[in-house]
Amino acid sequence: MSSKRFSRVYIEISNICNLQCDFCPEVHREKKVMSRDMFQKVIAQVKDLTEEVTFHLMGEPMTHPDFFEFLKVCEENHVPVNLTTNGTLLKYPERAQKLLTPIIRQVNFSLQSFTSNFPEKDVMSYLAPIFEFTRRALEVRPDLYINYRLWNMGSREDTEMANQHFLKPIEAEFGYKLEAPVDVAFKKSRHVVGRLYLHFDSRFEWPTLQAPVSSESGYCYGLKSHFAIHADGTVVPCCLDKEKGVDLGNISALTVLEALNSDRARHMRQGFDQFKVCEELCKRCTFIRRFDSKVPAI
Repeated sequence: MSSKRFSRVYIEISNICNLQCDFCPEVHREKKVMSRDMFQKVIAQVKDLTEEVTFHLMGEPMTHPDFFEFLKVCEENHVPVNLTTNGTLLKYPERAQKLLTPIIRQVNFSLQSFTSNFPEKDVMSYLAPIFEFTRRALEVRPDLYINYRLWNMGSREDTEMANQHFLKPIEAEFGYKLEAPVDVAFKKSRHVVGRLYLHFDSRFEWPTLQAPVSSESGYCYGLKSHFAIHADGTVVPCCLDKEKGVDLGNISALTVLEALNSDRARHMRQGFDQFKVCEELCKRCTFIRRFDSKVPAI
């Protein structure tokens, strides 16, 4: 049983991406990268609160000019990193090599990002550096979890066809055969080799305050298993709050704990524990429906 209060903290080190994927909505906030001073401040305040951190909410973390310095800060503070990336910058071998640092616990490659941006381009130009990194990791970091993500299931027939452009090279590279149709409601993860997995999921809609109300009852793990910090230092309760719809305060003016213990945060969390949705953004979130099994029947 973990002694840490949270499983994960999403630290958005940059809200800027080198791609524009159809599954990621445009960020309307000011374009921002987190400063070194702010990142060090964040890590100092969350290291005793969480099992691990990520480097994203929006944006591609590897585009941050201090990305590898931030990894060193995590290493110095013994804070494991769960990295999600589109993988395009692995074409630079020195960057790929540095991702083998022991402080990285898991690497998730969002494979669907490539066809979303380059539908006519040869997928092997993208996959080859990822395969090379994976092969090296299997040798020198057999403890490193690697997920090849296809989080686009059930969206369109042409998406299913596009996924085959990934699956066939993966099968050929690792001597793996995907058996049986993928049903994400039953099983999302498929073991390939070592600690390499294929991870499937359906696409979700990002909640916005402009969307219609979905429900005023439900359950969510926001402020229970995780919370997030935007690139400008704003604390939000959830990894889907991309526009600060539930602003709990900024760490330039208060501590992370003060934000988490604020009246607004406590009211929100107490509401979920009673299966009540208090915040307007949350009432418009359809992702919350994935946890309906937690809600008792009336």
